[in-house]
Amino acid sequence: MSGATGSPTGATTLLATLTGADRPGLTAAVFTALAGRGVEVLDVAQLVVRGHVTLALLTTAGDDEAGASAALHAAAAELGLELDLSPAPDPDGARPALGSRVHVTLLGSPLRPEAVAAVAGAVAGSGANIDRIRRLAPRPVTAVELDVSGADPEGLRRVLVSVSAEHGVDVAVSPAGLARHGRRLVVLDVDSTLIQDEVIELLAAHAGREREVAAVTERAMRGELDFTESLHERVAALAGLDAAVLDDVRAAVRLTPGAQTLCDVLHRLGFTLALVSGGFTEVVQPLADSLGIAHVRANGLEVVDGRLTGRVSGPVVDRPAKARALREFAAAEGLPMSRTVAVGDGANDLDMLAAAGLGIAFNAKPVVREQAQTSLTSPYLDSVLYLLGISREEVEEAGAGADAPR
Repeated sequence: MSGATGSPTGATTLLATLTGADRPGLTAAVFTALAGRGVEVLDVAQLVVRGHVTLALLTTAGDDEAGASAALHAAAAELGLELDLSPAPDPDGARPALGSRVHVTLLGSPLRPEAVAAVAGAVAGSGANIDRIRRLAPRPVTAVELDVSGADPEGLRRVLVSVSAEHGVDVAVSPAGLARHGRRLVVLDVDSTLIQDEVIELLAAHAGREREVAAVTERAMRGELDFTESLHERVAALAGLDAAVLDDVRAAVRLTPGAQTLCDVLHRLGFTLALVSGGFTEVVQPLADSLGIAHVRANGLEVVDGRLTGRVSGPVVDRPAKARALREFAAAEGLPMSRTVAVGDGANDLDMLAAAGLGIAFNAKPVVREQAQTSLTSPYLDSVLYLLGISREEVEEAGAGADAPR
């Protein structure tokens, strides 16, 4: 093994890569073969895919380099593994600068090799390196996470936006390190995000004005109409409606697939959830209560003598108000903005998405996808978990995931 390079302590370093069929006790057998030879373990990684194992270990050569090499070859032969043993570079020589590590999460349904190749090429083209890849979720939405070193996060994010659009996959860039751990505040929009419906359209259906109201809603969501003006116009169409229909609307609301799973998992992690909605407290608050969500900010509907007046009660929760609510909830929880996550789909959510540490456009309109930090086109809201580094296996081990399609 002449030509092996020096470790920080002056000893030669060896990289052993073993591949083959996995079996219990394999890892123990490999390290047992090196025991008592004065070897120092510098790095180790193991991956099993469909019963096929790859085990890589970086060590010093120890007191007897030839003996260590022979022991590894003997262990590999006994285990039926292929062994590649070669000199290795200084394990600290190519260490990236602090602050240059990111996670790149790739989601596809299906996930095609062309998309993976394009993302990997973009990472390499930016001067960064992929150090590790792991699967976060299998089909129907396949999610993989790339640990990337030496990256400029904003520059890489801009490059990957075009890759995402070209290949029809979702690609997110998020910081690595301590920023990903610990408690967070997750703020969700409600209509067409937490739930599949637009509540005002459900109300309008009871008034026979649904087509008229839906047209105004669509223009507002695309950013073509001032939200406050559009809200007043739509609520005016509800004038005279019996307030009892609110009970019917609450019963008709449908959670987005994966919404229950998302809330359950985040609660188990000790995260705080909040709902910030341009919809109505009369529907949003009971929904929050049923999901154990701590904070709510939404509009109120004025009711007189048991009927809707067609007016909004109190200040309108518009685009700036959503961002203010995010900041107020974060302050109330004692969390910095870097530890906040916001999820929404409309132009009314843009300020909130921009203010959050991680802003996620969920099945959003084009104007929102173009401006948000990260965009998800998956129909399952629990895909948000993958952007936080939480795998499907971890979700299922926690006993969650009952409402998420397999």
